Amino acid sequence: MTTAKHTILRDLPADLDHDRLPRHVAVIMDGNGRWAKRQGKPRIMGHRRGVDVLKDLLRCCRDWGVEALTAYAFSTENWGRPLEEVEFLMTLFERVLRQELREMMKENVRIKFVGNLDALPTSLQAEIERSMLETKDNQGIRFTIATNYGGRQEIIKACRSIAAQIQQGIIQPDDIDESLFERHLYTAGVCDPDLLIRTSGEMRLSNFLLWQAAYSELYVTDTLWPDFDRTEFHRALLSYQQRERRFGKVGNKI
Repeated sequence: MTTAKHTILRDLPADLDHDRLPRHVAVIMDGNGRWAKRQGKPRIMGHRRGVDVLKDLLRCCRDWGVEALTAYAFSTENWGRPLEEVEFLMTLFERVLRQELREMMKENVRIKFVGNLDALPTSLQAEIERSMLETKDNQGIRFTIATNYGGRQEIIKACRSIAAQIQQGIIQPDDIDESLFERHLYTAGVCDPDLLIRTSGEMRLSNFLLWQAAYSELYVTDTLWPDFDRTEFHRALLSYQQRERRFGKVGNKI
């Protein structure tokens, strides 16, 4: 059910400039476990709530005109969590994909998963493949889910791929530039995030989009992910629009 708050914020708020919205927003969805603990609930309830928040953020991005959303769903380090929690997350991902795919098709969402997907359960891999295949021609918002993803591992993989092409004589070392390197990343074909949001107040990237976030504007909020709603997203966008993006050049501000 849509809350009154979300009804009010269905349209782009008047104090935001549509022409200065980030094209691509990335989110580190942190704080699910802490939220559940504060509620006196098991950690898995925080993850369930977090899925609902992500679904609404995706629709909010679509409603307000953001072209792409990337969510950090499961890192390569998250395998170190308790086995019960990891198994629940894998099952949750699979169930949500199966249940939501029809709606994503209706809403013209293009889904892409990035990360070492071969290490995921076979049944989840099948759902991931199906979701990407069925939505590949959709022209709406691009929704990227980083699953079993690590930024350092992604860079190493790209380096190995390029080294193999050099060994095969396909390219020469002098051919390597940023454009070529980016084509070997998981995120090839997706523009770099303009805005990277992290919830729960932690001040680190946690191995997320290390190459792609080189010039992303960072926004950190103490709000835990399950409490991150359209009002919080509005605040993040206001902060973004108050900044001057210089990309290493001299800006206009004194």
